[in-house]
Amino acid sequence: MARTAFLFPGQGAQFVGMGRTAVAQSPAAARLFVEASEILGYDLLQVCQEGPKDRLDSTAISQPAIYVASLAALEQLRQESPEVVAGAEFAAGLSLGEYTALTFAGALSFADGVRLVQRRGAAMQAAADANPSGMVSILMLERPQVEAICTQAREAGPLWVANYLCPGNTVLSGSKEGCARALQLAEEQGAKTATLAVAGAFHTELMRPADQRLAEALAETRFAAARIPVYSNVDARPHQEPHEFPGLLVQQVLAPVLWEDCVRGLLGAGVEKFYEIGPGKVLKGLMKRIDRKVECVTVGGDG
Repeated sequence: MARTAFLFPGQGAQFVGMGRTAVAQSPAAARLFVEASEILGYDLLQVCQEGPKDRLDSTAISQPAIYVASLAALEQLRQESPEVVAGAEFAAGLSLGEYTALTFAGALSFADGVRLVQRRGAAMQAAADANPSGMVSILMLERPQVEAICTQAREAGPLWVANYLCPGNTVLSGSKEGCARALQLAEEQGAKTATLAVAGAFHTELMRPADQRLAEALAETRFAAARIPVYSNVDARPHQEPHEFPGLLVQQVLAPVLWEDCVRGLLGAGVEKFYEIGPGKVLKGLMKRIDRKVECVTVGGDG
């Protein structure tokens, strides 16, 4: 059997209607939404299935919504193909998705995960509200070109590289002025660009003090050893020891997401097949740009 890895999506994957199929087909998936709603204090399934979109898109709501919807999709897969779930040898998640990966790997309980992503989302939303900022996607240019643009655009305002997603797809994050200048410079070099619909400059210094608020929550959380390696966004390396996870998750708030490096690390470890578990199909799209020969199956992407 091919070596497999499970990948879990991050913020931005949410859509109204997500989780509907998993809940309809898997009692275990439905129970996750019930448990999460009791912790959160609102009907999470209703928000996921009915919206409104602007509420679901808010950072404080979308983070627990994606976390739970992804694990509900996992339960749907477990019901349909238990051998696939049992056979996964590695896990990774994009930003928020790293919490889902840790839960799948047994390092973090579901309930603790819900509490953490709720506090993480609220802290990041508060930091974004305090510092008007944004994120922009630069397509069709390679890393050195985008890094040079970032350095030059920083003259207009604070700006950092936030996500190394795949070849030709890098995200910059920072002040509105820095982002606007980066878009101008990138377009002059022939890039395609987009302003992302996010609350603020995630994965940069502008997220302070969200990192410290998250650190307080993590200090109250018990982690266990992961039964399979989980690749961290911060260093693109596999981790299993419980004492490592809190520090890595705190760093992740301010540090760039090394997603392409994580996937290449998994490929180097011998992974031949990937499963994207959760809403959307973003990770499958990135996989095609990293290595189009590798199979990536989506589970729960359509709802």
